[in-house]
Amino acid sequence: MKAISASVTKGITVRTLLTCADNTGAKVLKVIGVIGYKGVKRRYPKAGVGDIVVASVVKGTPEMRKKVVKAVIIRQRMPYRRANGTRIAFEDNAAVIVNDRGEPRGSEIKGPVAKEVGERFPKVVRIASIVV
Repeated sequence: MKAISASVTKGITVRTLLTCADNTGAKVLKVIGVIGYKGVKRRYPKAGVGDIVVASVVKGTPEMRKKVVKAVIIRQRMPYRRANGTRIAFEDNAAVIVNDRGEPRGSEIKGPVAKEVGERFPKVVRIASIVV
């Protein structure tokens, strides 16, 4: 996975509920795993902005519910530090459902997207309305 310019504090663990910010039909996602996480025994896997997680759809349309999907985290509540020294935090934890190649499954994204996501996933930022 490509490196990000900011030092992102990992603020999302397994069992965290994320709002789904795209128009795929899912509303709430529950994190069940983190792709590429190598950690200590019995420690919950952690993820931050720009990471891919494996999630199950908790709320949404009947076709989407109970599905296991991959998602990219686009916002997190926990503040993280950018290279210029500023700290940034969002109002909610949110993710966008993607396919295996990292392309978004939806056609639009609601709310702002962190610019660190664009360094790894440029196609996600292309459909975003606001990039912060």
